[in-house]
Amino acid sequence: MHMNSAPHLLTEDRADYERILDDALRTAHDRPGVDGIGERLNAEQLRTMALNATALITGAAAAEYEHFVKVREETRTSAASSVSRSVLGPAMGEASEAGAGFGAVLTVLAPVLAGTAALIFLLVGYILKLVSPEPAFADTLLTAGWFFGALTAAGILAAAIGLLITALRNGATQVPAEDAGGELPDEVARAREAWRHALLERGILPFLRAALADPSVDPASPTPPRRVNRIPKIGYSGPEFSSPSEGSSTGSRPTFTSPDFTSPDFGPPEHQPE
Repeated sequence: MHMNSAPHLLTEDRADYERILDDALRTAHDRPGVDGIGERLNAEQLRTMALNATALITGAAAAEYEHFVKVREETRTSAASSVSRSVLGPAMGEASEAGAGFGAVLTVLAPVLAGTAALIFLLVGYILKLVSPEPAFADTLLTAGWFFGALTAAGILAAAIGLLITALRNGATQVPAEDAGGELPDEVARAREAWRHALLERGILPFLRAALADPSVDPASPTPPRRVNRIPKIGYSGPEFSSPSEGSSTGSRPTFTSPDFTSPDFGPPEHQPE
């Protein structure tokens, strides 16, 4: 793959890029070609240059990165599909077969209805108790109120137990997913490691070597290090050009003069005597 066709570095992978760069700078004294760090350019200057040239450096490992992103996306899609089938599928099946939807609605409404009835019966019963003479059915209303109160308490307890069972069931299905997300699958881990190795060996280290060997970088300049548009080959130097004023001239420069053009001498014709 050509370097210019390298895929753009995703935001989630930029931390990996910076981590590899920092590791390379930290161990630069043990690596050939970059052990001269600090003599002309320090680690911070090289890091700034490498961050400015992220697209250039990551392009050196474009094929490995494209494979890594593809494998990772396929794994994520497969994991999402399996979780959806394992969680949503049985839940929908049980609801259609056993009427779990109706049971859930009933579990929620029963305490509300029973509590409302208990409040009404108890309120009316105690009001009738204050009336003189006391009606005969006042005690019946109070008994009905306490009965519905007991139903309300039982409904609330049943709803709490149902929520607890649902939470435990969901927790049991989420634990494998969290464990799977903690470590990358083997295929994704291998693709990631191949990209990281290619990025270090073919991108970051050659860039650092070229930057340290580039004599045009002025470490004393107050401006930030210039952006490197390519990874030059170490040892390459351009031809030397000198101005005409430098050195002694070996000969005189040729001079050019314009030709001397004169107009023809036109005059009246001379008449010969007859």
